[in-house]
Amino acid sequence: MEKCFLTKNDCYLKQEYMEKIDGIMLHSTGSNNPYLKRYVQPDDGKLGKNKNGNHWNQKKPDGRSVCVHAFIGKLENGNIATYQTLPFNMVAWHCGGVGNKHYISVELCEDDLSNKQYFENIYTEAIKFAVDICRLYQINPRSGIICHAEGYQRGIATNHSDVLHWFSNFGKTMNDFRNDVKRSLEQKEEGTKMIYNYIDKNMPEYARPVIQKIVNKGFLKGNEKGELGLNDDLLRTLVILDRAGCFDK
Repeated sequence: MEKCFLTKNDCYLKQEYMEKIDGIMLHSTGSNNPYLKRYVQPDDGKLGKNKNGNHWNQKKPDGRSVCVHAFIGKLENGNIATYQTLPFNMVAWHCGGVGNKHYISVELCEDDLSNKQYFENIYTEAIKFAVDICRLYQINPRSGIICHAEGYQRGIATNHSDVLHWFSNFGKTMNDFRNDVKRSLEQKEEGTKMIYNYIDKNMPEYARPVIQKIVNKGFLKGNEKGELGLNDDLLRTLVILDRAGCFDK
């Protein structure tokens, strides 16, 4: 995720911060322009220059009091990227209701809503963004992720259709998105479990004598590099087996 704070926007200048973050609210821009430079400036060498001067790094973009925490769209070279445009704990002006004070907002840059590959790329990038935010702020994706249209249904946002009008074109719903974020979050957490390759200070103290005993007896050997490849579940299992006398031959 790149950073390009909209420091000239009235929202940033107000410096109001959220007391509580309840979740993430997805928006889409409602304009056929998938390029980030339409909204995010100044150019960092990847965004490209906005020659029309209608970006959001000004007091009132398009004459409106609007600002969001992040945008997802195309770089100048056509690659998809996410740009953070406000501190995540800052109140953003994104939904026209009390949701401004409780939700981290992200705008998905629309094209003409007919390009399936572009939609899938944006959808995938939005999942990555949501996973990072859910981990950072301990948000339950099933209850804490909504779109602007759902915000209206809850009475915390103005009456907009985004992102349902876009998602439905490709057979996706917000429940699909929430489930995909949950699945990705669980996979990421599984992939970050601690692995103990050596009997050192990284290994929990309670397990070190047992693992050393098992290694000394030749019951446990590492790979060609000497790495043991043990996780917490295996450590606990081996300790239980040792207490049962399984390694006392």
